[in-house]
Amino acid sequence: MILKGFKEKSNRKYLNKILSIRNINVNDKRINSLGVIMHIDEIDDFELFRTLAADLNIHPNKLKIIAYSNVIKEDYNSWDMCFNAEDFGWGGTIKNVELKTFLDTEFDALISYYLSDELELKMLTAMSQSAFKIGVLQTDNRINDLIIKSNLSEFSVFKKELFKYLTILKKIKNEQ
Repeated sequence: MILKGFKEKSNRKYLNKILSIRNINVNDKRINSLGVIMHIDEIDDFELFRTLAADLNIHPNKLKIIAYSNVIKEDYNSWDMCFNAEDFGWGGTIKNVELKTFLDTEFDALISYYLSDELELKMLTAMSQSAFKIGVLQTDNRINDLIIKSNLSEFSVFKKELFKYLTILKKIKNEQ
């Protein structure tokens, strides 16, 4: 139990280090690839993001969705990639190769669709090599470049606001 506390403190320190050296560079590069990080215990409808990617004219092979869960369940592994706290080591190390590959992928945009204040979710978002990070309102506003305040259950509101701001930032063409 004591080691778990030290591990969490080590990872929290690593997260603060990443966020302190983060360079925010918002440009008008079009979004052609999309990564999604979600908390499967809060929302488990993956089709919402596949539909969103299609509406953004992102090819299915340029979309990658990962989920985090507080509990380990075998049936979560049946769809794509689901991770938990056991996939994280000390000092921000990632134990899972697939998760490391996701984090090293340079997506044009990353959507962090979760509200919970989980250290591992924050680390996933912060460690991602994505050029532009989008999220819902969370306790730490240093993590995302664009923050949209909406309820997780109101995905249509999130989607509408996302399209509005991406159009303003010239990251998509408004074709609707």
